[in-house]
Amino acid sequence: MSDEMKKGGSGTLIKIAFRNIGRNRRRTVFCISAVGIAVFFVVFYGGFIGGMTQSINELVQIFELGHVRVVTEEYEAEQEFMPVMYPVADGRSWRELAADIERIPGVKAVMPRINTLATLQDSTLRHATLWGLDIARETEINNFNMTDRNDGLIQGRWPTPGSNEAAIGLALSEKTGFVIGDRITLRTTSAQFADRFWSPEVVGIFLFDYIRFDERYIIVDIERLQRLLTLDEGTQQLVIFAEDEKQSPFITASVQNMLGPGNLVTDWEDHYWVAIMRQIVPLYTLMFIVFLSVASFLIVNTVVMIIHERIKEIGMMGCLGMTRGEIVKVFFFESIFLSIFGATAGVLVGGTLVGLLSNFPVRIGDLYGNTFADMPLANAIFTQFSVTSLVQAFLMGIVIAAVFTLIPSLRSVRVEPVEALRR
Repeated sequence: MSDEMKKGGSGTLIKIAFRNIGRNRRRTVFCISAVGIAVFFVVFYGGFIGGMTQSINELVQIFELGHVRVVTEEYEAEQEFMPVMYPVADGRSWRELAADIERIPGVKAVMPRINTLATLQDSTLRHATLWGLDIARETEINNFNMTDRNDGLIQGRWPTPGSNEAAIGLALSEKTGFVIGDRITLRTTSAQFADRFWSPEVVGIFLFDYIRFDERYIIVDIERLQRLLTLDEGTQQLVIFAEDEKQSPFITASVQNMLGPGNLVTDWEDHYWVAIMRQIVPLYTLMFIVFLSVASFLIVNTVVMIIHERIKEIGMMGCLGMTRGEIVKVFFFESIFLSIFGATAGVLVGGTLVGLLSNFPVRIGDLYGNTFADMPLANAIFTQFSVTSLVQAFLMGIVIAAVFTLIPSLRSVRVEPVEALRR
């Protein structure tokens, strides 16, 4: 028998192992299902976490820092109050400064932005944020709506340059009752610490699918806001967009050298939530390994039962001349087949679901309301489909399950053929 096995090599052992899978179908289904479910969770949650990470990255880049943001050190120290009395490169026109920065290789555009707190006078909602933008250029470069990938305007139009006009979020409109044509009476504080009262007309309503902006922000033309806040040609922030986000470290260093001390230049990758997600991803990988390990215990138990129930068969294989190593290989190959079938099923089901949700998003906001309002997370999360991730999950499922079956497979070696036939 052993010589014949040697002639057939491992191929003969693989055939025996494959045939053994069908000997107890219920046990086989349980084992395949365990690995399949574990791999499914690895694929699905991997795609979901990847999509969440991508969503945070996009929101940070579009709404907060661009790829690189320039503010003063004083502003950074008090940014929770959104002060406007610390303009970037005080004394210089933002246009001149932007022109210098745009000469740096890799810079796509430089945008001025102003965020300032406002108190609403005739509204049930007392506080909002004025967001001053160069609206035409911003909407040309950025897709503000995170679901439909457009400028986000759903009613009316955007404010025109220099006008007493505003656009508000849909959630803000629903909370306050403001509609197109209404005037919002508000109070804010200028760069000279003076109260400024203003009544811009609502000319547009937007939906960004980003709850923080949809319910808190009033978008106005930056030139009009500069005059209101007596900033002249100054701006609170300069947001720099790169041709490629990977160029942001070079641009950050170049701008910092250009501006010198007193100004803080921030790379988008240094944002708090971006850094948090970068640290969390390895933890999720560890969690996936735990999922697979738990599922692999079922395979271990299955292999142990196989050995116990087929102890006489093991004895007969030994009497017919199969070596202990060949017996181990038969059971090990059998467990490998179970792992492959389970991992394949998990990858197919998980990959299909992730692929569908990469086009049809998970509505996080609809599920959890305002729970994530202070986190840069869009209402709609598109899972991240990646063939590389599917291959990694498939291999992870096979390798971990195979490693866990080595010990029970080796147990079959200890059974003496004569003793096995007596049981």
